Amino acid sequence: MWNWFQKGGMFMWPLLIVAIIGLVFVLERLIVLARAKVNTKKFISRIREALKEGGVDKAMEVCINTRGPLAAIFHSGLTRHKHGIQYVEKAIEEAGAIEMAFLEKGLIWLATVISLAPMMGFLGTVSGMINAFDAIAAAGDVEPVIVASGISEALITTEAGLIIAIPV
Repeated sequence: MWNWFQKGGMFMWPLLIVAIIGLVFVLERLIVLARAKVNTKKFISRIREALKEGGVDKAMEVCINTRGPLAAIFHSGLTRHKHGIQYVEKAIEEAGAIEMAFLEKGLIWLATVISLAPMMGFLGTVSGMINAFDAIAAAGDVEPVIVASGISEALITTEAGLIIAIPV
């Protein structure tokens, strides 16, 4: 692996940094989304049961004791139940927008990694091809051994950029 990394040339270091940033944000999003996950059918049935047994206050208690965006959205709507349906709808819309923003937090970094990694890989490709042509010019003759290292560098950086961007 280290040999492959070294053959990729100087653009492998920025690609490594981009890969680490991408990995950090992927892991962070996985953790956040896993914690936000709730069994919707089970939650809604608990809300219905609470409404039948103890009214809105009991349903709000269920929301408070359940983590995740769905519970927060329901709780927001239930807190406005005395003010009428228009206020309930508005509260749900606002809470939904807030929860969506929370769930989408950090996605700009993932999008940046997805865009940047292939571009850096292609920049490494150009660098490798320049090195190959410089080696040809210095030797004055086209020999496969001279060209191969530059083309190898070019292909390795392209590969690295795509390996980073595709999974992210």
